[in-house]
Amino acid sequence: MTPTNNTVVVVGATGLQGRAVTSHLLRGGWRVRALTRDPTGARARALARAGAQVVRAQMEDVASLTAAAEGAWGLFSVQPTVGSPGTAPDFTTDDEVRWGINVAEAAHAARVGHLVFTSVAGADRHLSEKVPVNLVSKWRIEQHIIRLGLPATILRPVSFMENYTGGYALQGGSLSTGIAPNTPQQLMAVDDVGFITELAFSHPGEWIGRQVSLAADELTPVQVAAAIAEELAISLPYVQIPIATVRALNEDFAYAMEWLNGRGYRADIAGTRTIHPAALDFSTWLERTGAAQISAFLNSGRTTGRGA
Repeated sequence: MTPTNNTVVVVGATGLQGRAVTSHLLRGGWRVRALTRDPTGARARALARAGAQVVRAQMEDVASLTAAAEGAWGLFSVQPTVGSPGTAPDFTTDDEVRWGINVAEAAHAARVGHLVFTSVAGADRHLSEKVPVNLVSKWRIEQHIIRLGLPATILRPVSFMENYTGGYALQGGSLSTGIAPNTPQQLMAVDDVGFITELAFSHPGEWIGRQVSLAADELTPVQVAAAIAEELAISLPYVQIPIATVRALNEDFAYAMEWLNGRGYRADIAGTRTIHPAALDFSTWLERTGAAQISAFLNSGRTTGRGA
């Protein structure tokens, strides 16, 4: 199977994954329709300068998604989770699922040749064990894609290395999360998800029908903090936030931390490297882009609070 044309629609194009996917698609010679609710925003304008066609569409509006997908070969779908930057304070997992279903329905209506959906590692274990709610929401979207019979690839990345570049983890001069200090955590650079997405669109015969978990490195929080400290030549101790403190803020977040401290993602790192041998480990990611992002955040003076 070969693509019938070289146009791919990117939903959530101004987000972290969407920008990475758009960049790799443009580099690979694809025509990209970058969907956003605000084509006049700074990130949307940057995508246009890079060569993407910026199109107004909203995940709440199936008609706008369908119109944007008409005539395209492929469509990349990603939805924010609860607490993601830019989501409304009352955004729920049901909203996430509805948005993901809307995108799938639009892809079906427009008869796109290949849908790539980014889920999360562990979502496929939903039926055999209790998993965090964000995994359940991704699983529900996955199942709707399957029910529609879409020609699809489902990518399930683990936690992103980029989570360590802002206030989620950098708090008051330390690296702080609810993860136990010596519990290994699997990590993946967002840019590598963009690379694999472009690979999937370029080789649909090999990728349609696949469901693949993705991870490129595994480090404890103490090791992550030490790697950042060494790269930036700063002191950065790791301080675990007590689960009780997290639970006082949000029960679902607390369970997610407990799950990561126990069962966790369990993705196949060797399998990911078979797909993408150049996938970044954490130290290489720091050298190439991570350290600069972390430095920018630390220098912005926004690290005095506490959080989960």
